[in-house]
Amino acid sequence: MGDVRTGEEHIAIVGAGQAAASLALRLRHGGYSGALTIFGDEPHPPYQRPPLSKAYLKREWTVDRLYLRPAEFWSGLGVDVVTGAPVTALDPAARTLEVGGRSVAWTKLALATGTRPRPLPPEFADLSGVYELRSLADADRLEGEIRPGRRLLVLGGGYVGLETAAVAAKAGVTVTVVERAARILERVACAETSDAIRALHAGHGVRILEGRSVAGVEAREGAVAAVTLDDGTRLDVDAVLVGIGVLPRDELARAAGLTCENGIVVDAHGRTSVGGNWTPGIWAAGDCASFPFEGVPTRLESVQNAVDQAECAADDMLGHTRSYAPVPWFWSDQYEMKLQIVGLNRGYDAVLRRQSERGESLWYFRDRRMIAVDALNDARTYMAAKKLLEAGAVLTLDEVADAGFDPVARMKRSA
Repeated sequence: MGDVRTGEEHIAIVGAGQAAASLALRLRHGGYSGALTIFGDEPHPPYQRPPLSKAYLKREWTVDRLYLRPAEFWSGLGVDVVTGAPVTALDPAARTLEVGGRSVAWTKLALATGTRPRPLPPEFADLSGVYELRSLADADRLEGEIRPGRRLLVLGGGYVGLETAAVAAKAGVTVTVVERAARILERVACAETSDAIRALHAGHGVRILEGRSVAGVEAREGAVAAVTLDDGTRLDVDAVLVGIGVLPRDELARAAGLTCENGIVVDAHGRTSVGGNWTPGIWAAGDCASFPFEGVPTRLESVQNAVDQAECAADDMLGHTRSYAPVPWFWSDQYEMKLQIVGLNRGYDAVLRRQSERGESLWYFRDRRMIAVDALNDARTYMAAKKLLEAGAVLTLDEVADAGFDPVARMKRSA
């Protein structure tokens, strides 16, 4: 870590993920020439997390391919990437942060601290054979369990759990998914999308148990050996992946007095606040940040949000203020299925299913107006829906329900 002299312009970025990388790139490309440092607590430069439960776990990608840029790129750009350096405290008044036992001065600060897995259920405390999947190190530990003949229990029927289940099943692992809610993907998708993904997994031999929770755990020589569910079902297991969601990493911000509520609260420009007053010099972006979206405090966990919100915050740091008003998009790869999602289905009151030659799509409506689309192996519909939402086009339930409706033709008319 290079020394920063008192009074020297210095932008510090806490966190070393997608948002941090996007912030640094935007700042440099936007003309910022002062000192710029990324602080990451992992021993890696910024890397992609989505492939951890997909291509990396399948051994299709190496570590180097995960990196957003090689280490020499950052040094060539004049960005000091400090790895293995957790920031332990920050002082907004003094404009300093504590890292590695020393105090570092900054003139502007961006928090891109991401998320952390929810705490493990207490039944699994101190047992070997129990895994999480959030970091590269987590994926490396789990990889040894993905081999023929092993028995894997996945706790949590969200995207990460289901993607891991797909990789494991394809590798010859016997997989059971246990979801506490009434159905998989209940928090993020409609019942029709859940049905399609459930059928996909069943076709690959994965057992999915919904509306069930863990009642007991048996260990053998310090390792997990069996799990009993609340309905009495007993599952012999060799390994357990706990994928029960994540929490925003806002501990630093809270300790520094910044306003936090389901993440670090920011305005439409990425600025943080204290007691309702925006904090000079401190921004936040990515999975850790809660921002106003359609009038509702919102925290998104996606590559799209990490990149776009980070760039918006960087622009504000450079004096090019604009408001962040995204069209969110997400994706999930499971077996040969690509699920692509555009828009935010929050508050939907109707869903319309459409078939195409390529696949199918689920269209979400609120007050008869389209707000989001899930496309299953239907990239053409996904791209059309994305363009329509970005253009602010108004699509009604009646229009989309018409047998002759063509999303691509509609997109071209709106262009």
